Order: sequence, then structure tokens, then C-alpha cells
Amino acid sequence: MFSSDSFPLLGGNSPELQSVLRSAALVAATDATALITGESGTGKELLARGVHQSSRRHAGPWVPVNCAALPSELVEAELFGYWKGAFTGAERDATGFVHQAEGGTLFLDEIAELSLAGQGKLLRFLEQGECQRLGSGRPEKLDVRILAATHQDLSALAAQGRFRSDLYYRLNVIPLELPPLRERTGDIRLLLGHFLDELTAQHDVEKPVFADAALKRFVRYTWPGNVRELKNLVERCVVLMPGRTIHPADIPGAWLADTCAAEDQLGVHLPPEGVSLEHVEINLIQQALARSGGNRSRAAQLLGMTRDTFLYRLRKYRLNDG
Repeated sequence: MFSSDSFPLLGGNSPELQSVLRSAALVAATDATALITGESGTGKELLARGVHQSSRRHAGPWVPVNCAALPSELVEAELFGYWKGAFTGAERDATGFVHQAEGGTLFLDEIAELSLAGQGKLLRFLEQGECQRLGSGRPEKLDVRILAATHQDLSALAAQGRFRSDLYYRLNVIPLELPPLRERTGDIRLLLGHFLDELTAQHDVEKPVFADAALKRFVRYTWPGNVRELKNLVERCVVLMPGRTIHPADIPGAWLADTCAAEDQLGVHLPPEGVSLEHVEINLIQQALARSGGNRSRAAQLLGMTRDTFLYRLRKYRLNDG
């Protein structure tokens, strides 16, 4: 099993996570640009910070930027800075985020939200390593590493003209895709223990205990909010039920009832030893293709998917349906 002190907050023994951490450690040893993808709450910023901390730039600045929070009309000024008088309201000189990250790492979170104009400026910096402050007559060379992250499909956005394809290819030098929590359920107990220790110490309360039945519910749940949702739920339990043994009926929120109802309706029960969700999905796809006589549209209907989603699954698992 791979382990690295550079990624302490992304703990887990699951093969899915370990594979990403191995790749991240290799990326950290270089200055390569990396694009971190994954659903909201999977820990993209934590992974990026780990790459920075284990790189040669670890003593340099770490500058995280939420691109969704950058006003479109001020993107260039915020990223690259400006001189006093460069535009109305520029009453002083200001360094941009890129300058602030000199010698370190600039982390661009929610990169899909960056305006097209901002994307063009960023592309120039990535290609030439230079930027120009508003109001300046000359470009400056800067030594900055770029890491970017998104929960959106940039290739699809590029195909729609909503994201520059040249920037996408320039950012996607090394792709790092964090798996959702539902694909690494073996890590849930480890994460629970970590969050219990952290949050009981933070709130200075007695640690609660989760009954086995409650833990089983945690494993059955699909966690649409991923690790962030798990942490938030543990914090509610720590604050509201300190020192108690927590049973399924005690867990706050409507998610438990929804999970149980869905399971009862489907009649599907996870065996104690667990299953490989990937193998189950592949098996169901193969059954649907067999039942539909190889008709992909009909197979997709049998599985409640759109045809595009079904074709994506075929490519993902490299299934040859003839």
C-alpha cells in the first residue's frame, strides 16, 4: 500500500484512492501542470496542497484562488495585478495572485468558472511563463507552478465552446481524478475515526460511539456530498450527541430514511463482505446488452440511463459488445 505524509487528510487504504496518491506523489516531484478532477467534496484542494507541500516549492507560497468568486470584469486585474491609475478605481498598485505565488504554487479551484477572457490570459502565462500587469508596458517572467481543479467535465465544456480547448489541453498535462466516496466505502470507517478524533478535540466534548448498525448504514449510503458530507454529519453527531452510543434512528437528517427506503424497494442488500461495484456494473451492462440483442439504446433504457451515459460506461470499462 502506498502511503505519504504529504497527503495526511486524504487518508484511506482503498486501491482507488491509493492509485491517485501514487500519481500525485510522482507529479509533486516535478513542475508539471496538473488538473485535479472529482465530484464536490472529494478533497481536490487537499490533494493540490499535498502536491505543493511535497514538491521542491514547499517553502514557497501556496496561493489558492476560487475562480467562481472572481468578477469577470476584474479577472485580469485580480490574477495579474495592476498599477495605480490603470483603470477607474485603481487608486494604488496591486500585485495579482500570480505574482503572490512567485516561487510557489497557484491553485485555481473551480477553473471551469473562469471567464473566457481570463482563460486567454492564463493560457499565455502557461505557454510563455510571463504576464503583464494592467497599466504596465512590459511583461514579467515569473516562476509559478499552476495546479487547477474542477468538478465539471472540461472536455465537454470545450466541445460546447464554453471552455477554451487549447487551455484545457494545456492544463490537462497530468490528470488526477479523485474517486467519489461511494467507490471507496472501505475507507469510511477510517475516515469516521479520524473525524471523530479531530472534531471531539475541536469542540472539547466526549467522543460518541457509532453502533454497528449505524456504521452499516454509513457504508450503504451513496454520499453525494462525499467526504465533506461525511465530515459534516460526524460533526453534527459530535455536537448534538457527545458521549452517546449512536444508533441508526439517532442520526440527524433525512438521508438514512431515504437510503433504507431505496434499499427495501429494490430488494438489494449489500453482503457483509462487500462487493466490487465496478464488477456489478459491468455484469449488468453485459446482461442488458444480451437481453437487447446488442441494441445499445434499448440496453440503456433497461438500465435507466441515457444512451450517452451508457456509451460512456462502455468506453470506461472497455467493453466490446460486438
